[in-house]
Amino acid sequence: MANVRVLVIAGSARSESWNRRLASAAAAAIRAAGGEATELAPVDLPLYNGDLEARGGLPPAAVALKAAFREHHALFVASPEHNSSVSAYLKNLIDWASRSAPGEGSLAAFAGKTAAIASASTGALGGLRGLVHLRAILGNIGVLVLPEQLAVSAAQNAFNPDGSLKDKAHADRLATIAARLVKVAGALA
Repeated sequence: MANVRVLVIAGSARSESWNRRLASAAAAAIRAAGGEATELAPVDLPLYNGDLEARGGLPPAAVALKAAFREHHALFVASPEHNSSVSAYLKNLIDWASRSAPGEGSLAAFAGKTAAIASASTGALGGLRGLVHLRAILGNIGVLVLPEQLAVSAAQNAFNPDGSLKDKAHADRLATIAARLVKVAGALA
């Protein structure tokens, strides 16, 4: 099979977010593991609203988002923790991508997907509480979420100027997770 294609998602729309940096480090680790990584650019979508969808269908940005999901074998999600859960931005991406277009099966964008999850936070737990919710959300929509995960605490001090992780244990863990994601997604594709 061709290289495993991984869509790398930062759960924050902020250009300089810690999780966008973690997503970039993950993309590099995925490439080093032999996979192809596409970093999802911030997506500008309205807050999901069934009335909005009923009036006009899926917004063009949601259609493009779903296409990006379908074009990849796997997902790597770097999620910030907002109030002990996932960010509203990330939940909104998932909600729009989960909507079925006419003639399309339920949750088509997530069918057959494997995911790895990670978080970076300035807090002591590194966003760990939010990963519990993210794992549940993805699992409930049929995504196989790897048991391995990474939570990077003190994110304000965690990255080198080139975007790599300073801590060798974190960098090694990220490399292990990326390699496992490529291997498992490749075996299931």
